[in-house]
Amino acid sequence: MSDPQLVLEELRAEGAALEALVAGLDDREWATPTPAPGWTVAHQIAHLAWTDDRALEAATDPERFAGEVARAAAAPERFVDEGAEEGARLPPAELLARWRTGRSRLHEVLAARPPRDRLPWYGPPMSVPSMATARLMETWAHGEDVADALGVRRAPTARLRHVARIGVRARDHAYAVRGLTPPGEEFRVELTGPGGEVWCYGPEGARQRVTGPALDFCLLVTRRAHPGDLAVRAEGPDAERWLGIAQAFAGPPGPDRPPRGSAR
Repeated sequence: MSDPQLVLEELRAEGAALEALVAGLDDREWATPTPAPGWTVAHQIAHLAWTDDRALEAATDPERFAGEVARAAAAPERFVDEGAEEGARLPPAELLARWRTGRSRLHEVLAARPPRDRLPWYGPPMSVPSMATARLMETWAHGEDVADALGVRRAPTARLRHVARIGVRARDHAYAVRGLTPPGEEFRVELTGPGGEVWCYGPEGARQRVTGPALDFCLLVTRRAHPGDLAVRAEGPDAERWLGIAQAFAGPPGPDRPPRGSAR
């Protein structure tokens, strides 16, 4: 299990980094289209605020959250967009304040819960550190969309290890959401972090292997780039197939990102 205090502090740092990127934007810049079809910068931040609210609900009112899960199951292609669209209609200053307040409240609630508590979610239930890791992953991924829209290149940080870890752990979930049977054997994943360190997952002698830069792997499992544009490599047919479907988040995978140079 991840150190709950460490991942909570790094979740706070990831949110602060993205807030610094958007806090000075004017209304026109908040309306800038991002790589997600139909989503502006405002939609991206609104989605994070909405998802933080759902995580807070899961941690404090699981019965009410179960109703949210039922509504999501009834309209899986719309429930995420609806939350983003509602928030994106707010004035930017109000949206930013809502996101900031929700992040702070969620941090307080998760920090007060026993780390081994299981919290319901749209996928399998998660421990408190896993919920914080999932929120960090989403904050980073949607931050990539915002940065891309604004023409900003963000330097990768060691916080990517949380994104990479959840991407590896979510391997079987990626198969399940597509109605596929996951492989029975574990994979070996070896990633080079931003500082040159190597992050390893799975048995060293595994026949199915994935290697590459941690940044590229994180872009892959958050589906923020086309696999052909990334330096992530697979050895073995099962590992190769996984690279085409990998996702670190719950819910439907959504449309693939086009290769660089393709029209969005």
